[in-house]
Amino acid sequence: MEYISHRSGAQFNRRKAVFDLDQERTKRKSSTARHLLAVAAFAAVIGASFPTGWHLLSNAPQSTGNATPLTVMQQTNIGICFGGDRAARKVTCIVDGDTGWEAGVKWRLYSVDTPELSNPGCSNERSTAIAARDRLRDLMRKGYSIEWIGSSGNYGRKLVRIRLADGRYAGRVLIQEGLAQPWPNTGNVWCNT
Repeated sequence: MEYISHRSGAQFNRRKAVFDLDQERTKRKSSTARHLLAVAAFAAVIGASFPTGWHLLSNAPQSTGNATPLTVMQQTNIGICFGGDRAARKVTCIVDGDTGWEAGVKWRLYSVDTPELSNPGCSNERSTAIAARDRLRDLMRKGYSIEWIGSSGNYGRKLVRIRLADGRYAGRVLIQEGLAQPWPNTGNVWCNT
C-alpha cells in the first residue's frame, strides 16, 4: 500500500489508505470465493469418482427419532467380532446375521431375526446362523450405509437398517434367501423343519 505523506511525514492521505484497504479486501473476498468454488468443484469430482458402495465414516448414531444415515468411506472386508472392549476399541465387525458393531456402537437389524449362533437349538440352526453371518458380511463388503432408527432393542443394541450399495436392504435380502425371518418371529423355524 502506498501512503502519501504530508508535512512532517507523520500524517498520510487517509482517503488513499482507506481506498487501498478496500481494494485489498475486495481482492481477498474474490480470491476466497474462487478458492471455495474450486474446493466445491474438487469435492464434487472426487465424490462422483468413488465407485458405488463406498461410504464415509462418521461416529456414533444421532438419536433423532428418525432414521439417521451413517455413511462410511471405504470398501472393507468386515471381520467377525472377537475380544472384549468393542466400544472402547471402536470396532466394526459382525456378531451374527442380525447383530454387529459399527465404530464401537452395537447394533441390531430392525424387524429381522436370524438364527442364534451362540446358543443354537439344533445343528440346522447353527449352520444357518453361520451362513447368515457370512452372507451379511459379504453383502456389506460391497458397500453399505447404516440407517439408525433412533431407538434401542434388547440388550441396548441400536436398531438399524443396512442399505447396500445396490439400494437393497440387507435384512430383506437375508429374509428372501431364507437366512432370516421377520421380527417379531413365529418361533424357531430353523429347528422346526
